[in-house]
Amino acid sequence: MSDAFPKIQRLRRRFFAPLQAGFKPGERWLEYVARAGYSAKGIVYGVVGILAVQAALSAARSPDTRDALESIRTAPFGRILLGLVAVGLVGYSVWRLAQAWWDTERKGREWKGLAVRTGFVFSAIANFGLAILAGTAAFRSSSASGDGGSGNRQHAAELLQWPGGWIVLVVAGLVVIGVGVGHFVLAYKADFMRDYEHIEMSQTERDWARPIGRFGLSARGVTFCLIGLFLALAGWRTNAGEVKGLGKAFNIVAAQPFGQVLLILVAVGFIAYGIFCLSQAKYRRIEKV
Repeated sequence: MSDAFPKIQRLRRRFFAPLQAGFKPGERWLEYVARAGYSAKGIVYGVVGILAVQAALSAARSPDTRDALESIRTAPFGRILLGLVAVGLVGYSVWRLAQAWWDTERKGREWKGLAVRTGFVFSAIANFGLAILAGTAAFRSSSASGDGGSGNRQHAAELLQWPGGWIVLVVAGLVVIGVGVGHFVLAYKADFMRDYEHIEMSQTERDWARPIGRFGLSARGVTFCLIGLFLALAGWRTNAGEVKGLGKAFNIVAAQPFGQVLLILVAVGFIAYGIFCLSQAKYRRIEKV
């Protein structure tokens, strides 16, 4: 019993380190919203990965984020959890905007740094949209699942009615592909390890953080590249039907030779990405603004 108490104390210190000095919204507000955001992302993408593994093993329809939200909603106390996820995703959006505006990551004002900071803005917009979906699903009585790409196709069709709308779609697709490639680069270099407060991590956690992060980022990079490719094709061919969501991206992976194995790998990668996000929630270094 005497040996267990220090372990519990260390566990408590690592999980609740941001709260040790008390709640100081004027000094550490960004840290709280960022950690809540990473936790929410970890839950959503972890559930997407689990559902994708189940789909690969049962030949069912591949899931998307809407299916993950619906799965959370139907769990015990799911509406409460989904509401918390929605709040967390709003927090993540705020964190991304803070990264872009205050340059908390020290990216600078060179073209490369500005491109990364612009990416933070797009990430904020995307996650805020996901937060709206989560919040809506929390209060919805019927199923929120379905083809998440249908809404994107509708928006693309409306955009194609604009003069030069196809150019916007092509550029947006190329940007999404660039984000996917960026995930591969980040996975290869493992620069994310610099963001951890290593002193708070055990040796086992440090040993596992790198491969889990690399695997998760690579899996997400695959889906980003596929989604971006079809978005760019939709603009080039002026055909909104080319737009694909996450579920369709999983289906494309499954349609390849050894597709079931590939889909399982990508799905497990999404689970790894969820774990990676949770580790960021727990140990990431968050600069005050």
